[in-house]
Amino acid sequence: MSTFTTVLTVIVMGLVVIVLIRGLFNMMKGTDANKSNKLMQLRILLQAIAIVLIMLTLWITGGGRPS
Repeated sequence: MSTFTTVLTVIVMGLVVIVLIRGLFNMMKGTDANKSNKLMQLRILLQAIAIVLIMLTLWITGGGRPS
């Protein structure tokens, strides 16, 4: 289970980076401000999901504490 959550966490963190870059490029182009705002909201949601997954992985594995 910890391998699954670790892989899922890495995927979500990759999505955070992709959404961040898309949002930044959209802001630099100066096009639709509403789209930039929606992308940044999506980034925050993905970051929250990544944090929850990281905490779940730490909880499942014991947080690096010796058994």
